[in-house]
Amino acid sequence: MSTEPYAARLEVDAPEQLDRVTSAFRLAWAIPIVIILALVTAAGGGTVVSESGERVRNSGLSISGGLALATMLMIVFRQKYPRWWFDFALQLTRFSARVGAYLALLTDQYPSTDEEQAVHIELDYPDVEQDLNRWMPLVKWLLAIPHYVVLVLLAIGAVIAVVFAWFAILFTGRYPRALFDYVVGVGRWALRVEAYAFLLLTDDYPPFSLR
Repeated sequence: MSTEPYAARLEVDAPEQLDRVTSAFRLAWAIPIVIILALVTAAGGGTVVSESGERVRNSGLSISGGLALATMLMIVFRQKYPRWWFDFALQLTRFSARVGAYLALLTDQYPSTDEEQAVHIELDYPDVEQDLNRWMPLVKWLLAIPHYVVLVLLAIGAVIAVVFAWFAILFTGRYPRALFDYVVGVGRWALRVEAYAFLLLTDDYPPFSLR
């Protein structure tokens, strides 16, 4: 196996102490920033209208889905990955991760829209012509199916871990380290799959690992 770091990396600073009050009401506290994230990533769509004037269908992609599709087409037909597309995807991924970490009680820092805070994500900008096979984006989403299955199971475990951590924080003010590492590991695993199948940053198949 390669000793090179994967093209997508996630680390979260482990807190010494967590605020019991904001942790207790975390879902309510997070509503404003969750709304902002939802608006930023909201689906845009069009309405299909019949000859009689009746609406018959709505269609559209989220910003992330549209960017993934556009990037796939650019790699396949032009062998290019526009840098500004990458920069936008990087910042959106970081923002989403900060909101996710806050909801998962991993940090007390209210998610910033631009500052790194305690959640550190690094994505490597690819050299498309040298590092990527132009036809792989057509099948990466399919090849990643085993990861989807595992991630569903891991995500269920992560939800249970967060619930246990919530009770631990209320009583002790601390996030049990084993639970913290597990939840971060699930996020790290999901990030690598996203980088492979949807952000299309690498052709290296994601490892089945929480580390």
